[in-house]
Amino acid sequence: MSKAQSSNALSAAPFFSQRADGAFVGNDPARGPWSPDHCHAGPVTGLVARAAEQAVGPGKMLTRLTLDILRPLPLAGLWVAAETTRHTRTLATTSVTVHDDDGTLCVRASSMHLVEKDLGQVPTAPVTPLRLEEATPGDFTIGAGLHDRPYFGQFLDVAYPPGAGFGPGPKAMWMRTTTLLEGEEQSPIQSLCALADCGNGISWNARPAEMGFMNTDLTLHVHRAPESDWLASDSVSHWHGTGIGMSQSVLQDTKGPVATALQTLVLHPPT
Repeated sequence: MSKAQSSNALSAAPFFSQRADGAFVGNDPARGPWSPDHCHAGPVTGLVARAAEQAVGPGKMLTRLTLDILRPLPLAGLWVAAETTRHTRTLATTSVTVHDDDGTLCVRASSMHLVEKDLGQVPTAPVTPLRLEEATPGDFTIGAGLHDRPYFGQFLDVAYPPGAGFGPGPKAMWMRTTTLLEGEEQSPIQSLCALADCGNGISWNARPAEMGFMNTDLTLHVHRAPESDWLASDSVSHWHGTGIGMSQSVLQDTKGPVATALQTLVLHPPT
């Protein structure tokens, strides 16, 4: 991939700024494709991961994060609160909530964190990783949003593996995003969250003008913390005439797989 490629992500504002009262306010890169007033759930997932990691503290890695997305997430102001529900030598769990400025519950989440050990080299499944140097720069696969405001997909650096294609169906995509929060360095797990919520937008089976495919949840399972700012998702979405679907993604950094992500989808034809 050309090193001379201009970077949308590195020049973009962070996903969020924080108000003096503690609420998080979404900047243009956090806006979703469906509504000009609401967030893409990926950046909000980063806020949830941040709260869970801060609640648990160092020494344990966030290995599972599950979000129930109950309502649209307004850009204007979000409140994130986390509490540790279990903490032993081996594991910790948290409960996290996201409310809007009116106090309405928008997201209910939980996390699992496991202690990290030094076992040296252990056998694992052989996998051929995607190669970033073979990827071709391009635009975000979902294309334009359903409004005319700047949104998430326009502030990414995107590249596609050889033969990935740009039409409907399963595909893989490399992505680099802006940072999570103004004035703060994000953790490796936080950097993974925006991509984790993109499976439905990567592997759509019809464009948004033909079918809506919003996710109502996200479950992220992490087995290794990512080590690169470029991350890839190899995604497939299954849609059914019942109006229910699922997106399934394998996420990787430049060394290989690091996580899987699952989203339950609500399908709805345009009105």
